[in-house]
Amino acid sequence: MLTRFAREGNFDCFLLAGRYTLLDQVALKELLPECIKRGIAIMAAGVYNSGILADPKPGAHYNYQAAPAEILERAQRIRDVCARHGVPIKAAAVQFPLGHPAVTCVVVGCRSQQQLDESIEMFEVDIPGALWNDLKSERLLPPETPTP
Repeated sequence: MLTRFAREGNFDCFLLAGRYTLLDQVALKELLPECIKRGIAIMAAGVYNSGILADPKPGAHYNYQAAPAEILERAQRIRDVCARHGVPIKAAAVQFPLGHPAVTCVVVGCRSQQQLDESIEMFEVDIPGALWNDLKSERLLPPETPTP
């Protein structure tokens, strides 16, 4: 839908929720290139995909419902790659979208001062390039995906 809006309308920015994350890069093929072409800024939101990228454990949610087994397994594999590099999965989740030139900011919600402080911390975590390379080599991200 946003791709059609980008092609047919005159927009400055879009809020893109959950469609450019470590688990879902559907926007990478058409929407993000169209936004670059037309100068439309993307505000990436929903970067935890309903919580599964905050804590990928059984019972976690993805797209506002119980995560299917294959999504849970993939999120756990992403978490394991992050752990090998000493990076919290939350940090990788909030920083990942910023690797794409169409993405100008990441929006995270918070319900408390503690969550706000944690979000700020996650944006400040130094993530080595090797982590992104490992996600690609383990086929957890497409090879053409831009990364921070």
